[in-house]
Amino acid sequence: MERPHPRRWLPAFALSACLTSPALAEPAIEVFTTAGEPAVNVPSGVAVIELDAPGRLDAELSQDLPADPELAESMMRERMATPEWQEVADRYADSYLGLARAWQLGVEKVPVVVIDGRYVIYGQPDVAEALREADHLLEQEGRR
Repeated sequence: MERPHPRRWLPAFALSACLTSPALAEPAIEVFTTAGEPAVNVPSGVAVIELDAPGRLDAELSQDLPADPELAESMMRERMATPEWQEVADRYADSYLGLARAWQLGVEKVPVVVIDGRYVIYGQPDVAEALREADHLLEQEGRR
């Protein structure tokens, strides 16, 4: 993923009621970033997906493997037989699901906050601030 660029707002349908009305269901919020671009002020329950996690896990899993392919395969099979492997395997699967979700949404750059899979704010690592920006922009659109 590329470095962040100036904030960009991609509105779709009326989300303002979701952000301001307690009577309606909370909007689904997803944050896509990388380890080098951490998200801050993330409300509880908000998914933060680090798009570079699969590569980091690949490096972790292949750490200290020998150059000999047969020996490396044997060592990986031993690692996979340990109880710790299930946790790593779950993290690995989750990281690729996050990557697939970003692709599905058409994420172009990070950091990005996606609201209800339809509203996108690029370039804002502060999630609480991105939600305030979204609310403000939707209020402006509602007055037109």
